[in-house]
Amino acid sequence: MAPEEELFESCKQYLDTPEAIGLDGIDLEKYIIASYTIKRPKGMNVNYLSRFAAIEQSTGTWVRVPAETEEVRKKHVARVLGVYELPHLEYIIPKDVKERIYFVQIGFPIVNIKGCGIPMLLTSVIGNISITHGLKLVDLAFPKDYLKEFKGPKFGIDGLRKLLKIPERPLLNNMVKPCTGHTADVAADLVYKAAVGGCDVVKDDELISNPSFNTLEDRIVKVMEAVDRADSEKGEKTLYTINITGKFPEMFEYADKMIELGANALMINYLTAGFEAMRAIAEDPSIKVPILGHMDFAGAYFGGHWTGLTSMITLGKFPRMCGADTVVIPAPYGKAEILDERYEQNLKVLRYPFQHIKPTLPMPSGGITQGMVEKTMKEAGKDILIGSGGGIHSHPDGPTAGAKAFRQAIHAVMNGIAVKQYAKDHEELGKALGVWGTGKTALIE
Repeated sequence: MAPEEELFESCKQYLDTPEAIGLDGIDLEKYIIASYTIKRPKGMNVNYLSRFAAIEQSTGTWVRVPAETEEVRKKHVARVLGVYELPHLEYIIPKDVKERIYFVQIGFPIVNIKGCGIPMLLTSVIGNISITHGLKLVDLAFPKDYLKEFKGPKFGIDGLRKLLKIPERPLLNNMVKPCTGHTADVAADLVYKAAVGGCDVVKDDELISNPSFNTLEDRIVKVMEAVDRADSEKGEKTLYTINITGKFPEMFEYADKMIELGANALMINYLTAGFEAMRAIAEDPSIKVPILGHMDFAGAYFGGHWTGLTSMITLGKFPRMCGADTVVIPAPYGKAEILDERYEQNLKVLRYPFQHIKPTLPMPSGGITQGMVEKTMKEAGKDILIGSGGGIHSHPDGPTAGAKAFRQAIHAVMNGIAVKQYAKDHEELGKALGVWGTGKTALIE
């Protein structure tokens, strides 16, 4: 008998006792509903495994303990709401089947974790069971009473549009390149060139924060001077999202100091810094500027086929709940590796109605060039922040021309003109298409 089977046999009586009920049997306003995919050997009874997971993540352990009374269980135990096999076998298990795949839903009482934030939410829904082979958290559905503690974005899509005075077209972002190793003077020069060319947002790369060769204080002063100069020349506003990611409590001090020195936006690597770190800054009433959430480290969360949690939680629901006004997401057009279906879901999760929480602006990114604008807008719509690094800085005529080429492509699509056609009369766009065309970029920029 396999070790897992011995464990289930040893506590079978325990596992037979918890309430295993359907969605119709609970008050949905009192539970967070977690959905999982589970892949197990064909001889495993996933009904038992699901109940074991529910107990393990709420009131109990592998065997019944005296203090886990019926009263405790009634109020605090997680409940299995559904176990569905894919395909749903009814009569026999075919001989060629070695593993079986399931979709499982478990309800977690919000009373167990209400007010404790994302750390205890993750501990409850994908804590110890995260080491279970073949189990992945697919989605979370939240009741209003739980979600009301999260304020979400201060600006969101509408707020960013109002701030930048751009009512309709997609916004354009540039990432400063090189990613790191440059001085504050170089950063200021590159930001100016991208901004004056038409970028609405220019961001630090995620790989630079407060190094000795380019400190936050030096960078914010010099870059904001460059932004002011660019804005006065182009007659448009530019946001510069300076990356304040760091250790605690310095990161929170950075936020205050950057605002004091004139920052008009902030950037946080929210997965390495922590969801609640970004949330604390976003919900601070003294922080009155937009926040860009960067997705680096995301693959460690959702990269496993049968482990971790999905990208629409990692890149969508959690950063939106924790206050990101815009979030970088991988796009399937460029160097990023993401399925079209996942990309579509992530766009939806960031923008769809989510109780009181404002929509977050998606920022498709990862090797996007001017020739991809048509496809990007067709598939993602206008409520996006188009992200480009190398596609702007590596333009044959420099970053200002690279930014102009993007704006030309956006203008063409907004007016129903084919980008290739528009490029014939617009030099910057024509040269960009001449270098990169309209297809997918290489894996490395």
